Amino acid sequence: MITLAMACATGTVGIAFLDQQKILAEFYLDSGRGHAEVLLPALDRLFFLTGLTMERIDLLACTTGPGSFTGVRIGVSTIKGLALATGKPIVGVSTLEALAMNVFPSRRLICPLLDARKNQVYAGLYRMGPDGLPEAVAPDRLTDIGFLVETLADEEVDFVGDAVVLCQKQLSEGAARRSDLQTYRCCRLNASAVGLIGLHRYQQGRTEDPLTFSPSYIRPTGTA
Repeated sequence: MITLAMACATGTVGIAFLDQQKILAEFYLDSGRGHAEVLLPALDRLFFLTGLTMERIDLLACTTGPGSFTGVRIGVSTIKGLALATGKPIVGVSTLEALAMNVFPSRRLICPLLDARKNQVYAGLYRMGPDGLPEAVAPDRLTDIGFLVETLADEEVDFVGDAVVLCQKQLSEGAARRSDLQTYRCCRLNASAVGLIGLHRYQQGRTEDPLTFSPSYIRPTGTA
């Protein structure tokens, strides 16, 4: 089974092709250019370089949020359009869940963080399951960084995501006393992680209806 996975929920653009759990090819673009400008040209290029065609794709997966409203919307609408045009099954993956894959095989509590501005973060809480994929401990949320630090003060946590850099002082003085602040390398949102999680979800029968497939912003639009 070949999966086309997209990760567009942050300032970067990621596209990957996977054959089952094997990564066939992956693009990670941090060019500063808009998602709408680079996503489809990058996808066309990856098709060309791999020799794959849309007819060979069996599963579509993408990040549904939280993150950049524009990036999430473009990724979801692109995958949704492909699903409606081809009839391929579609799976949505939390941005925070995909970020949690960066710290495999951690035995700690994993807390992916994305900057939500206004001294707030999008936060998830995960632990690695026996299959090597993240399992949610609590729902993804929008929260104040200070409140989050207080609630995790007694936990051993792996923090990962772009907000780790921005909130390093608060984390270092609070919850991170017994935790690890992951390096910039682990802040990357990888489309291959979206594909691996998406395949697992598909195998569990957890696909989406392309007609109702939509972003999960967490913060209501218009309040950023």
